[in-house]
Amino acid sequence: MSWPTWLPLRKDLQPLTPYGAPQIPADAALNTNENPYPPSEDLQKAITQAVAKVASTLNRYPDRDAEVLRSKLATYINERSMTSLESKNIWAANGSNEIIQSLFLAFGEGVALGFTPSYSMHPLIAKVTGTKWIDGSRNSDLTFNLDLAVQSIREFKPQLTFITTPNNPTGDSIELADINVLADEVSRCGGLLIVDEAYAEFSQEISATTLVSSKPQVVVIRTMSKAFAFAGARLGYLVADTHVVESMMLVRLPYHLSALTQAAAQVALDHRIELLAGVNSLVSARESMVKSLQALGLTTLPSSANFLLFTGFSASAPQLWAGLLEKGVLIRDVGLSGYLRVTIGNEAENQRFIQALQQLL
Repeated sequence: MSWPTWLPLRKDLQPLTPYGAPQIPADAALNTNENPYPPSEDLQKAITQAVAKVASTLNRYPDRDAEVLRSKLATYINERSMTSLESKNIWAANGSNEIIQSLFLAFGEGVALGFTPSYSMHPLIAKVTGTKWIDGSRNSDLTFNLDLAVQSIREFKPQLTFITTPNNPTGDSIELADINVLADEVSRCGGLLIVDEAYAEFSQEISATTLVSSKPQVVVIRTMSKAFAFAGARLGYLVADTHVVESMMLVRLPYHLSALTQAAAQVALDHRIELLAGVNSLVSARESMVKSLQALGLTTLPSSANFLLFTGFSASAPQLWAGLLEKGVLIRDVGLSGYLRVTIGNEAENQRFIQALQQLL
C-alpha cells in the first residue's frame, strides 16, 4: 500500500500488509480453521440469558481481572491435563492474538525466535511491537527438528521462543519430552518458552500445561475459537506461572475483556462437554479426508489439528486455489510453494471440496 507523505506511520510498518484470510463468500468456507458446528439451540438460549443479565449492568465496568472466568478456565485445564492449577495461573484476553501481543509488550525487549513455517502472527506481532524476530529452521519436509531448535536457542539466546503444537499450517505436534528439553534450554539463556496450543484439543499429545508448575519458564497459549467453536466470541487465554500472569497486568489495557465476552465464555465452559463432543467427529473426518486426498494422488502432511496441508498437484497453489473458489470452495493458500491448507468442515463441505478437487486435478 502507498501511504500519504503527511501520515507519520512508522517506517518499519509501511511495507506490511494487514493479517487476515480473504473474506470471500463461498458455499464451503474451509480457510480459517473454524469449527463448522454452531452452538446448539439450548446453548444459544443459555448464552442469550447470560448476556441479557449482564446487559442490565453495562453502565458499569466489567470485572477487570475476570476472576470467575479464570477460575472456570483453570478447572477446565485441570480436568483435561490432570493438573492442579488455580485461577492465578490463568490470564484471559480477546483471542489468543491479544495474549501474544501482551507477551511481546511485557517480555519482548530482546530477541524472539520461532520455527517457520508456523503461525504467521508471531513474527507479525513481534514486528508491530518492535521486537527483533528470527526464523529458526525446520526439516525439509516442514516437520519440527529438536536439534535445530536447540542449536538456534543456544546461538541467538532469545528472550521469547515460540513453538506451535499442533503447528499451523503443517499440523504436526511436538512431543512433551521435546518441549521439556526446549524449556531447559530457554531457561539457561534467561528466556521464556511460549507454547501455542490453539489446536491442542484435536491432538493426542500431552499438553505443555503439565509443565507449568515445575518449569516456570513455560507459558502455554490456548483459545476457545477452535475446539469450543467459539471464534466469534474472541476468547484466548494463557496458562503460566503466577509471575507471568502478574506481568500481563502491567501491559493490559484497562477493562480489556468486556462483561459480555466474560458472560458468554463462562456459559460455554459450563457446556464444555457438549461443545467438545464435536472434536471426535472432526478428528474422524480429518482421517477420512486424508484417505480421500491420497486416493486423488495427493500427499498430506501428518496432522493433529482440524486442518490438513496437502501437496502433489501439478498446478501452482494460487491456480488450484482460484479453481476451487470458482467451484464455491474457499481454502487457504498459506504462501508455501506447492502446498494448500484445508480446514475440516462438516460432511457436506468436505464432500464438496473433494468433488471440486476431482474435477480440477
